Amino acid sequence: MDEGRVVRRRLGFGGTLLAVLFACASLTPSLLPRTWLLQGVMGAVTGIIGYAAGAALGALARSVIRYRPSERARWIAWQVLIAGCAAVAAITLWYSYDWQRDLRALMGMDTRITWFPPVILAVALVLFAVILFLCRLVRLGGRRLIGWLDRFLPSYAGHAIGVLVIAVLVGVLANDVLFSGFVARVSDVSSVANKGTNPGVRPPGSRSLSGGPGSLVSWESLGREGRSFAGSAVTPALLTAFSGRPAAEPIRVYVGLEAAATPEAQAALAVRELERTGAFDRPIIAVLGTTGTGWVDEHIADALEYMYNGRSAMVAVQYSYLPSWVSFLVDRGRAAAAGKALFEAVHARLALLPPDDRPRLVVSGESLGSYELERAFSDLDEMVARTDGALFVGPPNADPIWRRLTEDREPGSPVWRPVYDDGRTARFAQRTADLSRPPGPWPHPRVVYLQNASDPVVWWTPELIYRRPAWLEEPRAPGMNPQMNWFPLVTFWQVLVDMTAALSVPPGHGHRYNSDIVDGWAAVAPPPGWSADDTGSLRALISGN
Repeated sequence: MDEGRVVRRRLGFGGTLLAVLFACASLTPSLLPRTWLLQGVMGAVTGIIGYAAGAALGALARSVIRYRPSERARWIAWQVLIAGCAAVAAITLWYSYDWQRDLRALMGMDTRITWFPPVILAVALVLFAVILFLCRLVRLGGRRLIGWLDRFLPSYAGHAIGVLVIAVLVGVLANDVLFSGFVARVSDVSSVANKGTNPGVRPPGSRSLSGGPGSLVSWESLGREGRSFAGSAVTPALLTAFSGRPAAEPIRVYVGLEAAATPEAQAALAVRELERTGAFDRPIIAVLGTTGTGWVDEHIADALEYMYNGRSAMVAVQYSYLPSWVSFLVDRGRAAAAGKALFEAVHARLALLPPDDRPRLVVSGESLGSYELERAFSDLDEMVARTDGALFVGPPNADPIWRRLTEDREPGSPVWRPVYDDGRTARFAQRTADLSRPPGPWPHPRVVYLQNASDPVVWWTPELIYRRPAWLEEPRAPGMNPQMNWFPLVTFWQVLVDMTAALSVPPGHGHRYNSDIVDGWAAVAPPPGWSADDTGSLRALISGN
């Protein structure tokens, strides 16, 4: 039996064609570099997606077109397909090594990489075969069910009911069994991790920090990330060394999931903790958003403490202990509720103070933390009316205000650096110079969005399945991969997988912002007398230079 006949008996023509094309498309570069093993998995998944699309199109074509080619014509077509697919796969695998090296060079990374094209191909083929086998088991079960139903019902009814039953069973299995079981397992693991403490983190000895002496919340209730946040405040000695002036003890308030039962109760407890520490006597209070695990970017907190020489207060609450990407899928409602409850509680407490004696109130968050704080406001106007500024770092594409400003940007401004209302309130930046564009007036309160051109958290959206994104149009942002192209379905999966490497690249790329946060705070909430030289010095300190 010849090779073409073996393949024909087990695979469909259209499915095979699109499976190979999709898998090859997944080898093309995306936003961030990837490993050979991850590439193998990507090839299998995108191949299955392509096979499903090709099989569906083939079935549709056969139902519409009556012509059937001869056995000889089919044999020739399969020989051409096998040879062509083998050639395309070999060429794409060959070039994939250079694509990954070029992308790493663009980001200043080591270009000496391990890349095994034969192993990538083997991983993709084996995993593809496993997934296809499982899918065909489902199809076989569906055909058996439809055949049984057709014995008792009209053909159209048996087919309709059979398809509906299989779809429901697959949906229940995928969502209520596999996905829910996966989330439950991740939740169990994360809850255990939440009880741990990161290396080097110790209970604070300062009354200005949650979990320290006199605190209304226990050290144990803070959770892993809350303990890191409260236990790693910049010390007065380091602050004095930077400023050359006597520093105050920074205030960091954090309320973990175990401290209160509801977002409102957490927020009320956080306000009482702010009162206990004397936060309302400080010149600035920052309400910070957290990611799924409760993490606060140390650069956001440290930069503000250095700028105010310790005379700052910041507060955050934990709404989940799941990893951020899982929280994004299942906990966005809880994130929004936590952010709104915390902001409203702090804002209401500030309203009790005389207007001239109120601290500046700013909000900030990174990734899902920015979504948490954005959802505390209905639009940009409300945000600037009720705060003294906002700094959002690496905002996810789901941020409602960010999306509105980006979609309503002025004609001619690119999506990666949009201009909204002449930049009078909100500005978007990847580099320091971006904050001065456009050159018109920029009164306070100000809103700053920091977003790297290669950050998949910013650019991933379900719309990538069917629409070419505006950020791939020319001119592209500095640092954007010039070799990246858009492919239906494939690019959606590529950018989603890029999130796994978002923190594995140098600062200024991916989801790493580091010292750029200093420029953001300097634009949003500089203390009196703060200068550009101060910003440069703090940038150097935060970046470790």
